Amino acid sequence: MSDIITVNASGLSCPQPVMMTKKALSGLSSGRVEILVDTATSRSNVSRFGENKGWKVSTEELERGYKVILEK
Repeated sequence: MSDIITVNASGLSCPQPVMMTKKALSGLSSGRVEILVDTATSRSNVSRFGENKGWKVSTEELERGYKVILEK
């Protein structure tokens, strides 16, 4: 399995977390990408984007925010 890519979008409002996720996924056909966000709205938007692109999505609640995990 390839390295884990981490995208720190904490403190950013939409659409920035989705745009950062899009950039991280560009050119990837498989792997694991973890996106750190701090609002439920960003969590939902990034999750929906990942699902629409065919990635398996899971989320973890962190002490401050969320981790959205995209795997393929």
